[in-house]
Amino acid sequence: MKATPSLIAAIVTTLWAITCQAEPAPALPPAGTPSVTSPPTMSTNEPANYVISVQWKDTKLGNIFVQMMTAEGPFNLDAFEHNTMKIKGPDIPTTLKLSGSLTLLSSEKGRLKLFIGRAVPYMTDTSPGPGGTTTSSYQQLSVGLDSSFIVTFGKPLVIQGDENGQISILVKRDQG
Repeated sequence: MKATPSLIAAIVTTLWAITCQAEPAPALPPAGTPSVTSPPTMSTNEPANYVISVQWKDTKLGNIFVQMMTAEGPFNLDAFEHNTMKIKGPDIPTTLKLSGSLTLLSSEKGRLKLFIGRAVPYMTDTSPGPGGTTTSSYQQLSVGLDSSFIVTFGKPLVIQGDENGQISILVKRDQG
């Protein structure tokens, strides 16, 4: 079948009519109405990275710290510690746990929901092993502090303290 110019014109006219019905032209304001343009909105909380530093001042172990960088929202850090626990022979590592979320309240303050602690091994079962030895089973248990704090960026906050030492936290906006 050969397309004629009148057939092509009819197809183009039909497609144009369907398109115009699907997306009507925007209405123009009545004559004499002043044009109002709203100013662009500016966010006071521009996206940024934040450095979270936690420091333990322990009377026996001295100063210990962990530092991580995160943006607003949830974070999670699990790290092996240098010390281990011995359970019936093998050395079992302990794990430092730092998790939570950071919510900005203003350019100067934030709400920090924080769990800080350790995963420590504990023995759950023993059974006889080969050659008269004993085999142990163990699991990890998370122990620590789970709380929420209002932090002022750049100012340290002592979150726990006693005669054995203290734990402080510092949250600051990354300048890099």
